Amino acid sequence: MFENAKPCRCLLFEAGQADMARAVAEYVASLDEAIRTPEESYRARLDICRECPELVSGTCRLCGCYVETRAAKRGQKCPMVPARWTKMT
Repeated sequence: MFENAKPCRCLLFEAGQADMARAVAEYVASLDEAIRTPEESYRARLDICRECPELVSGTCRLCGCYVETRAAKRGQKCPMVPARWTKMT
């Protein structure tokens, strides 16, 4: 039945994981502004993740993180080699 199913290249809420999406959104909102990625860069990072072949239902298959949490922290980098995020704060 699921033999031809393609993995969901989407973020948590879009993947039907509303409870986890809310928990992650609360976590991101609680981050100190000194470490939080500016909103424009955060959105750009997530747009890049949405196009990544390693994204499956909100999780990065390379590092196992929820991409929304990784993208929210200014000092984090994309784990792909070469990295898909470039010089984003």
